[in-house]
Amino acid sequence: MSKVVKANYTAEAVAGFTHRTAMEEAARCLLCHDAPCSKGCPAGTDPAKFIRSIRFRNDRGAAETIRENNILGGTCARVCPYDRLCEEACSRCGIDKPIEIGKLQRYAIEQEEAYGMKTLSAPEKKVGNVACVGAGPASLAVAAELAKAGYNVTILEREAKAGGVLTYGIVPSRLPQAVVDHDIAQVEGLGVKFQFNTEVKAADLDAYDAVFVGAGLWADNLPKIDGIELDGVYAAVDFLKEARTKAEGFNPGKKVLVVGGGDVAVDCAVSAKLLGAEDVKIVYRRTLEEAPGNMTEFHYALSLGIGMTTGMAPAAVKGNGKVEAVEFKGFRDEAAELTLSADTIVFATGQKAEDMAAVAGVKVTDKGTIAADDAGATDVEKIFAAGDIVNGGKTVVEAVAAGKAAAASMIAYLEKKGVK
Repeated sequence: MSKVVKANYTAEAVAGFTHRTAMEEAARCLLCHDAPCSKGCPAGTDPAKFIRSIRFRNDRGAAETIRENNILGGTCARVCPYDRLCEEACSRCGIDKPIEIGKLQRYAIEQEEAYGMKTLSAPEKKVGNVACVGAGPASLAVAAELAKAGYNVTILEREAKAGGVLTYGIVPSRLPQAVVDHDIAQVEGLGVKFQFNTEVKAADLDAYDAVFVGAGLWADNLPKIDGIELDGVYAAVDFLKEARTKAEGFNPGKKVLVVGGGDVAVDCAVSAKLLGAEDVKIVYRRTLEEAPGNMTEFHYALSLGIGMTTGMAPAAVKGNGKVEAVEFKGFRDEAAELTLSADTIVFATGQKAEDMAAVAGVKVTDKGTIAADDAGATDVEKIFAAGDIVNGGKTVVEAVAAGKAAAASMIAYLEKKGVK
């Protein structure tokens, strides 16, 4: 595969603001006293405050507001569903169109990086020992909050890099690795330690005063249909991970079908197209209006020539050892039938948790997720959990919010135990 293909695969699809366009956009803000946009952010990033800072040319203040409230501010600026959260709540919706909050957040973090701003600090004195299992969004948020509160934190990660789904599960044209790495550097700058290539065992956690589990959902959840064992069938998590780690060395196939209607499905389709697939189609069982994916991402996929078929659900995979075609049945119209040729099919129909043996004693739901309350507490005293491993898979910003809530609960627990 050529170098040009790799450049397309890694290049951001959407350009950010320049200083001038950021100022113009920030000037549209109504400076609401009780800003609905800030109430619309699950992680409490406080858009009203950082937009005000940008408007009055205080880029450092904007970056500080974002980082203090959301350690993954750069990442969320690219992948957050603003149209359904803060931007939907924007007061300008009743006048013309909402402020482009996501792009202003991206601008502020880009200024932070460009000028080498140090926007966070942690106490020099560290106490206790806390472990975070997994280096995904929820764990990074927990680690940052605990480090700022003065605790020693170690993140245990089985992969070679931190980030979880951010590093291994999102197409780089939507979320460049450099953005993820910059966010992770903020966590590391707070004194958080990382142990990579580490398979966690239950005994490994005995030495810690508290443990947070944010391992994510990495087991496939393939449908039980004929032909699912054929070569060329992928779960979305495996397809995206292979694409991210191999990039130009990855051959997605010539004809690729992606089943699903969320952002993960779009990421798989875009990855396949940018890495050389000639014909890529997304097939979703419901209507486009019902699809959970971001419409901006769907528009980008369509602009690349990716097709989309709705109302059809996979019934069987056909082939002789290798995928050759997929049969679909109507999801609502059972009489409808469709057969599409393919040499690769990717199922972006959700993931599930892997074996939780490393955290023995923790209650696991029938879906394989960890049972924890809204504050992240499990039924085992010192073990907390949040993010996808609890909620079954939501957005990055919701993982950050859940991580912050769990961190507050862990700090209260540690203080009660006299670890302070």
